[in-house]
Amino acid sequence: MPLTIPKQRWTAEVQTATIGATKEEGGTRTSTVTIGGEQTLPFLHFEGETPNRPAIAMEVLDEQPSGWPEPLAQHYEDVWGDPAAWAQKAVEEFGADLICLRLVSANPEGSDASADQCAETIQSVLKAVGVPLIIWGCGNDEKDNDIMPFCSQAGAGERCVLGSATEDNYKTICASALADGHMIINESPLDINIQKQVNILVTDMGMDLGDIIMYQVTGGLGYGVEYAYSILERTRLAALDGDKMLQMPMLSIVGSEAWRVKEAWQPEAEAPEWGPLDKRGIIWEAATATLFLHAGTDILVMWHPEAVARVRDHIDEMMSGQPV
Repeated sequence: MPLTIPKQRWTAEVQTATIGATKEEGGTRTSTVTIGGEQTLPFLHFEGETPNRPAIAMEVLDEQPSGWPEPLAQHYEDVWGDPAAWAQKAVEEFGADLICLRLVSANPEGSDASADQCAETIQSVLKAVGVPLIIWGCGNDEKDNDIMPFCSQAGAGERCVLGSATEDNYKTICASALADGHMIINESPLDINIQKQVNILVTDMGMDLGDIIMYQVTGGLGYGVEYAYSILERTRLAALDGDKMLQMPMLSIVGSEAWRVKEAWQPEAEAPEWGPLDKRGIIWEAATATLFLHAGTDILVMWHPEAVARVRDHIDEMMSGQPV
């Protein structure tokens, strides 16, 4: 007796978005990244098209981090004083599809770097690599509003992604993206209604739906991640059911969230039952990323190169459409 696999018929699909601009498109990128376009839930190839594979962005900080555990430090300590060199290593050695440049130096409670300094850093990273760039502020609303117009101008024409617009702080970053031809990350807590509200606010300013990437703040494996999965999945279900204000591709921050939990970094001497430190954090990051992939994430922002390699292999397997 033949087995008939039931198929869900969806009424809509996820928006397709292309990040980066080549020379022919007015930029200098040697490659672009296209995400979205899914017509079904993640990797259900028998049910609908998944035309574009999820992308992996590797995060680069614009100043040396402090307190990084050895499994991370050993890969970056030779370049973490130079964002351009760090980005180049992430692309050439670790195979990053995109670079996510985090302007932590601009934080007023830290180095308080100026807008001009941030713009110079962006230009140096753009010269060092040919992949598309995500430009993320320092997280201080007032300072981000000061630096983002300069950062946007520094990447004008390159179709970067500017992060992040929130419900209470979206006008400056949105205006900058519109002025310089960039895309934008709309950030919200883990709340579908707030995410939708930010999307509405930004589109009311004139941002095209195809230029928006959604980011709902999540955690690492073991820290409420089941709830995060359910919210991301519900967001994707709403998109496939026809909610235009939730049809944008999704991004998840994985590296920093996975490595901040104690299970990833606590020394073996303090928790020998957790296993070797040089493997534990890598597995934690890769498992977190894999979970978000299956919830519908289109861009994963990651840290450890071995975790990146493992997740890339998993994406290859899932995109092949063959049993694994």
